[in-house]
Amino acid sequence: MLVPKFAFRYIFSKKSTNAINVISRVSMLGMAVGAFALIVVLSVFNGFEGLVLSLYNSFYPDIEIIAVKGKTFEDNAELRMKLLAAPGVVALSKVLEENAYFEYGDQAQIGAVKGVDEQYAKVTTANKYVRQGNFVLKDSAYNYAIIGANISQPLNINFDHAVEPLRITVPRNGVKGAIVPSDEFNTMPVVPAGVFSIQQEFDSKYVFVPLSFAQDLLGLGNRVSGYEIKLKSGANIDKAKQEISEIAGSEFRVKNRYEQKAETYRVMLIERWVTTAILAFIILIISFNIIGSLSMLVLEKEKDISILKAMGASTGLIRKIYLMNGMLASIIGAGIGLILGYIVCLLQIKFHFLKLSNGGDSSFVIDYYPVELKLIDPVVTILIIISVSLFAAYFPARKAGDSAMNFK
Repeated sequence: MLVPKFAFRYIFSKKSTNAINVISRVSMLGMAVGAFALIVVLSVFNGFEGLVLSLYNSFYPDIEIIAVKGKTFEDNAELRMKLLAAPGVVALSKVLEENAYFEYGDQAQIGAVKGVDEQYAKVTTANKYVRQGNFVLKDSAYNYAIIGANISQPLNINFDHAVEPLRITVPRNGVKGAIVPSDEFNTMPVVPAGVFSIQQEFDSKYVFVPLSFAQDLLGLGNRVSGYEIKLKSGANIDKAKQEISEIAGSEFRVKNRYEQKAETYRVMLIERWVTTAILAFIILIISFNIIGSLSMLVLEKEKDISILKAMGASTGLIRKIYLMNGMLASIIGAGIGLILGYIVCLLQIKFHFLKLSNGGDSSFVIDYYPVELKLIDPVVTILIIISVSLFAAYFPARKAGDSAMNFK
């Protein structure tokens, strides 16, 4: 207990040289600012990561099954029944996706047409993001299209008074090198019925249509481009993927949600660690104040060092006192920063007072900075602070030990 007592006393005792007091307070303030910035930035990263994942989760299924060779495969009712009987599987949807050219009036846009069956709303939550109209793709009279917001806008579709259909053009299956170029493409009309808005990536690309319409449009008969599967809440995704892979066989590739967008998740993780590393480096620079204040403290307390040495204190004990001094100053500052950071984050979660600059833009899902607090963040912050403090306090502490060795 002797080491903490001396270290704590040296932190708050008044020094004969006012500059030491100032530098000491500045070092504590610097650590507080560093810890505050680290916890706030990591929490905002958590918020954006959670938001992006929730948006991806609304579009990408828990499990996707696609052909190893080719873009499409023949729908197999027996295989689907086996997949639906697999442990953890709740629903299965057949989908057919292809790049397409969209025309409405004298406007045109490039994107992708995605044919889905009646089970699609059970597999994803994309139907909940319909901003205008309803997620109804077919009735007894018409086929309907639900269009991404960033495709609908340039096409100038008026859903309240639609006077003409949306024309969808795709390459004709199995036709190449036709004498008349237009014979290589197939065009079919569909009634625009609504707009969805999930995320710019999806809003700028997709148009949902009935699966049967997409099959007729592409001339693929009963073929599909994939099966999309919904798992029970809390199901072990890796275990379910393995079981589904065994059922599907070697002709199919089975992907979980992360594998469907692996590059995006990898980039998000890299961004998080790079940001953490940059803030840790800033805290390391701030820690040089600790080196300065402790070095000056060692010079001022040479008399105390000599007294401690005369009373039988070892060189190691004296080094520990000054090492603990630097550690305590950093931890106290970091603790203050963490508390303030948590207060700001909690206020943002409740009141959303920090707004996104382009919050009024229709491409944004929210108009404020999302924040999510995770237990791992303060742990990482404290570990960084302790590591940096040990590094910064080591050199002055060693100097104090060297000074103690000079006293007989």
